[in-house]
Amino acid sequence: MSRLFVIRKSIFAQIVLWAIATAAIITFGLWLLTNATIQRTSRQALERAVDVDLAGMVDIYASGDEQELAERIADRLALQPRDADPAHYLLADAKGRRIAGDMTAWPNLHAGLSQAGEVRIAGNRHAYARATQLSPDLRLLVAHEHRDIGILLRQVALVFLTGGVLAVLAVALGGWMAAHRLAGRIERINAAFRQPDDAALAELARGSAGHDEIDELTSHSGNALARLKQLAAAHRETTDHVAHEIRTPLMHLDNRLVKALAATPDGETAARIADARTEIRGLIRMLESLLDIAASEARRGDRHGLAPVDLSALATRLGELYADSAEESGHRFQLDITPGVVVEGEEMQLTRLVTNLLDNAFKFVPSGGTVSLKLDRGPLLVVSDDGPGIPEDQRESIFEKFGRGGNCFGTEGAGLGLALCRAIAERHHLEITLAPSQRGARFTVSPESKR
Repeated sequence: MSRLFVIRKSIFAQIVLWAIATAAIITFGLWLLTNATIQRTSRQALERAVDVDLAGMVDIYASGDEQELAERIADRLALQPRDADPAHYLLADAKGRRIAGDMTAWPNLHAGLSQAGEVRIAGNRHAYARATQLSPDLRLLVAHEHRDIGILLRQVALVFLTGGVLAVLAVALGGWMAAHRLAGRIERINAAFRQPDDAALAELARGSAGHDEIDELTSHSGNALARLKQLAAAHRETTDHVAHEIRTPLMHLDNRLVKALAATPDGETAARIADARTEIRGLIRMLESLLDIAASEARRGDRHGLAPVDLSALATRLGELYADSAEESGHRFQLDITPGVVVEGEEMQLTRLVTNLLDNAFKFVPSGGTVSLKLDRGPLLVVSDDGPGIPEDQRESIFEKFGRGGNCFGTEGAGLGLALCRAIAERHHLEITLAPSQRGARFTVSPESKR
């Protein structure tokens, strides 16, 4: 089934199949045309033979008499050629009584009109005949049996069948070779888009000789990917530099506030300094979250750094930690983990994804509420609660940067927690959605849907 799906999906395979079908249809059409031509030609030859034979008999009667015509009919019947259609004759009087010939009864043909048509002769065989009126009291019928062209038609059909099979095989082989070559060239481009590393870009550069449209597309794709990679690298370098330049002064300022807090005996001043430190740490966390989101988005689709991660063990470990916290906060925590669920990913990133979802749930579910973590094969990760939920008008924006649902969704109320979850999920070819639920919020993480 998967093989059939790949064939249906590949445009090159579809082109080959269409070429094979076209070759088969053309061969079949040519056979039908040839078969009809042979039958029509055979029929026309039979009609001409009857007309020529009848004309010769009429000439014999015109130059002689009835007796001579009867003798010539007898001679014709006695000397039937082996390679011609068997001929039959009937010379009859005005009432249809036989005078000469091998046919005993006059068929339903009008002699006065020289009518022609199919007749049945002895042995239930069919023949083509034409009648003519020689005199008021004498009429003549000449009939030739249908030549058996069945053997010829079968031979022609066999020739076309053999030729058609060979033509289809030739088209299939040639089309497969051409499609395989084109598919390989396109695959290099797709591989470079899926994983734009130096090796893939070098492969594009080697394959772009500029001979045809595919080579031109390969060259343009390689250049575009190289430029995008340079821009992404420059963007990451700039953001890292800006983050460092901002984070370092903030950390220094925080250290000064710590010293000021230690040296300040005034309680009101100390409280204000502590509030300032809280805001500074919040800014640092927000900055780190933005950098994490940018890093995850920039590495979307990049397979480097991914390794098999036992998601079941990871979820169980986190579930045990949150179970202890739930007892202290007065929440009920339900854990349903299917063992043996393994995914390709980064363990630290996946840990942040699960902890962000659980933190949001425990943050907004009041004491006495229920939070559940479920993991099934697929993988399918579900974090749900019975809290106040998310208003309908905010359900689409909670995954955006600085998006907020309810009071404050995200990292320390900055609205970055779920945006980071989405970036991490996309990095691992997963998608996170807010599923419909009768009460509370229900977040699901599952493989990306095929579009």
